[in-house]
Amino acid sequence: MGRNHSSIEVRDFIIENVEEYPNSISRIVSERFGISRQSVNRYLRELVRNDVLIPEGHTRNKRYNLKPIIEQNFVVSVTPELEEDVVWRHDLKPLFQGIKTNVVEICHYGFTEMFNNVIEHSESKIALVGFKYMPDKIKLTVLDEGIGIFNKITRDLGLEDNRHAVLELSKGKLTTDREHHTGEGIFFTTRMFDRFSILSGALYFSHYQGREDDWLLEDKDDEFEGTTITMSIGTKSSRTTKEVFDEYAAKGDDYSFTRTQVPVALARYGEENLVSRSQAKRLLARLEPFREVFLNFEGVDFIGQAFADEIFRVFKNNNPGIDIIWVRANNSVEKMIRRVVDRSDENQPQFDLGETNNLKTSI
Repeated sequence: MGRNHSSIEVRDFIIENVEEYPNSISRIVSERFGISRQSVNRYLRELVRNDVLIPEGHTRNKRYNLKPIIEQNFVVSVTPELEEDVVWRHDLKPLFQGIKTNVVEICHYGFTEMFNNVIEHSESKIALVGFKYMPDKIKLTVLDEGIGIFNKITRDLGLEDNRHAVLELSKGKLTTDREHHTGEGIFFTTRMFDRFSILSGALYFSHYQGREDDWLLEDKDDEFEGTTITMSIGTKSSRTTKEVFDEYAAKGDDYSFTRTQVPVALARYGEENLVSRSQAKRLLARLEPFREVFLNFEGVDFIGQAFADEIFRVFKNNNPGIDIIWVRANNSVEKMIRRVVDRSDENQPQFDLGETNNLKTSI
């Protein structure tokens, strides 16, 4: 028997989940609310009549997609004189009428940071900007035909390969032009939006709010030229830019970007285990500017003694002002870490997820 629920509750659930389950939304809703498929189909037909959903196919092959309230795509010629804030003010800002101020501010920050990268780093002559105002979210896309963000980082910083570039990018404070940039834009943008992704070359990098890690997919058979960045945020989101900046400032640092979190799994190539000191050194590179480093071991099944020793003894001894904090470690990883950590050292923090209140949305 289904529990009590309102029509608005069911409709909102459909709108919030149909993009992820376009072919099975009827089953998902039926199971969620304990109502019949016939009842769900009545809700779906109503949303189609009200121009909220667009149906495709027939009977068992039927799928549903959200219909944008506003959809705009435009091409911008990229020149050294172009200013990202002018593009925002003239082309995008007028489309945000009636949208919550905090959501507009996040979109303003994210778009201008990403479009500035196109102007100054992509080596592309054009950019495609996409805007979708959906019933439940705002979706922004910035696409260029340039060198590719991961190729650019790998080339300019002399890194091992593009996967290494993704790892460095995830830490924050990464820039190929230290004189003019802090390297914070992409890091903070990934944390402001509900979903953020980069497709470039053979790599797809993504960060979702509510997930426990950043993740990376690789398709060596299908390389994409240039870079496509996609950002989306719910229209009802209460997140603010200040909240995200505060989240990565260690206590007493005001707005200083002194706290970061690193997905340890990104230091791994393919299915290899993390066992060597060289792998650990790659993970630890460029962490000296931070005061607190959260190492997220989600998705890492095993680490070797040398890998753990390099992080929790050698690096810690050489950098006593940096707190290395591990989270999301399974029993095997936890045991290896504790083998090299002096258990009597109370200054070495070991946090459970529930204790990391200031990072609860990202770890």
